Amino acid sequence: MDMETVRFLEEAACKRRIDIVNLIYQAQTGHIGGSLSSADVLTALYYHVMDVEKIKAGNPDRDRFILSKGHSVEGFYSILADRGFFPREELKTYAQFHTRLACHPTSKIPGVEVSTGSLGHGLPVAVGMAISLKRGNSPAHIYVVMGDGEQGEGSVWEAAMAGPTYGLDNLTAVVDRNHLQISGNTENVMCLEPLADRYRAFGWNVICINGNDFGEIIPALTARVPGKPTAIISDTVKGKGVSFMENQAAWHHKVPTEEQYRQALQELNQRLESLSAR
Repeated sequence: MDMETVRFLEEAACKRRIDIVNLIYQAQTGHIGGSLSSADVLTALYYHVMDVEKIKAGNPDRDRFILSKGHSVEGFYSILADRGFFPREELKTYAQFHTRLACHPTSKIPGVEVSTGSLGHGLPVAVGMAISLKRGNSPAHIYVVMGDGEQGEGSVWEAAMAGPTYGLDNLTAVVDRNHLQISGNTENVMCLEPLADRYRAFGWNVICINGNDFGEIIPALTARVPGKPTAIISDTVKGKGVSFMENQAAWHHKVPTEEQYRQALQELNQRLESLSAR
């Protein structure tokens, strides 16, 4: 991948992080840490990998995306608005009375395939979609992003068994492996390791990447192995891009103070300026 594309994606992701901080501060609610950690993967999907015009048109052969970790919705809303699924002005209504932009994505919102938020549901739904599309000989691909804490849900592993059984090479599951969930480190709450080996044992093609590096994200998202679904273990930093939020479990669900808000924006805007100056 050329450096111009990488710079474009890095700038887009930085802008989305600025939106995330603004949305959560203005609404005084939201899941900031996981939204920041997964911003790069979502940016790669919507600005490089998927055909967004097909999705907008509702083309039957469009790629599908499911945000299984639906609580990290702020980055998803920012991307949908920026890509033209609804007016950016509507972002100001996030979490307000009568808004469409609730704290978890619903299918009432243009571009949202499935209402999510109950953890453990995204991968099973994605498996069902992938089976249907494969039987219809559709070229469409299904992408689902899960949290690492979400891997404690039994329904995830039922779906993980089904994927290889049905040869779902049209399915890619991304685990946002930021190592932290609301109650602390994942290995202290419900041990996940060796996570990659677990998916391999279930018959998946497994790729481990730095999930905050587009040079690794894009090849992983576009990788295909005939007859096998792909699981991407995306090692990320919770709160990525804001120094005092990074790798802090407390920022799973926390609203910045005015001082913290201004500091976060200052850091992200400085990052954006340095990217633009390259």
